Amino acid sequence: MFEIEVIARMIRLLRARLAEAHAEPDAGYSTEAVVVIALLVAMAVTAVGIIAVKVIAAANHISTS
Repeated sequence: MFEIEVIARMIRLLRARLAEAHAEPDAGYSTEAVVVIALLVAMAVTAVGIIAVKVIAAANHISTS
């Protein structure tokens, strides 16, 4: 359940950043794109980390005897 909370928090942060970027019309598309890409990368790294931890935990429980 913790993983979902982390991802939900990142989505809320992304929405807040997007709203902030849209509030300043002269901020430009490039600034908005950089923010969106950075947050998507952060979410992807978090998801890969979560999956890696779960796979390693499952692998450690495999009996070899």
